[in-house]
Parts: sequence; C-alpha cells; structure tokens
Amino acid sequence: MGIIADTHCHTIVSGHAYSSLLEMVLSAAKQNLWAIAITDHGRSTPNSPGPWYFENLSTGVPNIVEKVRVLKGIEANVWDYDGNLDASNMLLSSLDWVVSSMHPETLQVVDDIDACTNAWLNVAKNPYVNVIGHSGDHRYKYDYEKVIPEFGKNGKLVEINNGSFKVRKRSIENCIKIAIVCRDYKVPVILNSDAHFSTQVGDVGLAEKLLKEINFPEELIVNSNLERFKKYLSEYTSFLF
Repeated sequence: MGIIADTHCHTIVSGHAYSSLLEMVLSAAKQNLWAIAITDHGRSTPNSPGPWYFENLSTGVPNIVEKVRVLKGIEANVWDYDGNLDASNMLLSSLDWVVSSMHPETLQVVDDIDACTNAWLNVAKNPYVNVIGHSGDHRYKYDYEKVIPEFGKNGKLVEINNGSFKVRKRSIENCIKIAIVCRDYKVPVILNSDAHFSTQVGDVGLAEKLLKEINFPEELIVNSNLERFKKYLSEYTSFLF
C-alpha cells in the first residue's frame, strides 16, 4: 500500500530529534513522497522551539522543496482536560497542518477516562486541528465509541502512529481498538512515522501491518492515495498545492 505523505515529523528544534528540516524534506524526496508535514512540538514541551519559530515557518520555508510539498505545522499539546492547546488560535490559523497530542510532560496523567473523553471531545471541535496524534497512549484512555465518531464528523484524522509500536508498546492494544472503531464507524485515519531522524521519514510499516490484520479498508486511509489526500487538503486546510 504505502503512503504518499508523512504528516507527523520532528526536526532538531524539538529538542529531542536529530535531523534538520532540510534533511527531513530531502529524505521525503528520496522516497518520492508527495508531501511532508514538519510538526515540531508545541512550546509547553521541554526544550521546544523558541520565540518566532512557528510564526516564521509560513514565510521562512518554501511550499515546495525538491518537488516535495512542505506543510508547515505543529504538534500542539493538549494542555488541560478542557481540551485547550498550548498554541493560540492565531498561531494555529497561520500554519498548514496541526497535530494534537497528549504527553505526560505537558498534561498530568489522571487515569480518568471521562476526563480524557471530555478533552478529546473539545479538541474535536477545534477548527484548526487536522490530526489526533497517537491517542492510543495507555496513560490517556478515552471512550473510543463516543469520541471517534465526533472526530470523523469534524474532519479530524485519527492517527495510527508507527512510533507507538516502538516507544509506546503498552499502547498497542489500544491502537488496535481505535483502528477497529475507526473501521466500524468509517472514520478516516492517517498513517504517520512520527519520525525523529531523517531515515525514519515515511516508515509506517508497523502501522500498516496492523491495519492489514484487521482488514481495514484502504479508502479510509487518507494518505495512501494522492487524490484522497489532496481532497482532504482542499476541504480542511488553506494549503496551496
């Protein structure tokens, strides 16, 4: 199957990744990806990008480099259980792509399904969010049957994150449950590498394997097909391609 775009990638400015923005884009070009989204961590993350980094992305980075479309984005942290993010709407509206995720470094783990459900329901209403990042995290379980249909109604792509199968192994069981609910409710997903080094760009093999095992329909995988991905960009972003 493969993917035509990797929309969750980090550069050295995230503080715990190891390649430059250009190195990540050139890796995408080498693999003939149509697009890559650069989504460094929001500012509440320790050692995250400094002042003006995100504000300058739209003018400081070309839309196309080596024939690869470069979506300038952010992985915004869910900041509280009301679903607020650590980036203003003004900033989010200036970016091409927004991944929203929960991390223990920025959101206290409370082991409360209702609280996590409330947070994600409110994130689902945020018009600037494109991707619900690695929500299978075992520390932030939520009511999948209640929330995932709302993601679908609001144009949020549920991420099947390849990195989870490597660094969040306790989350795999939840990833399977989430994928099944997405399949059953016909909610689109997106496969991403969550790359922190250039050689990881486009690597979604483990996520792809999971979807094959549960007979997940390819037509619900937004970034497995160029026309499908372009359609999403046209409907839910202002990116000019």
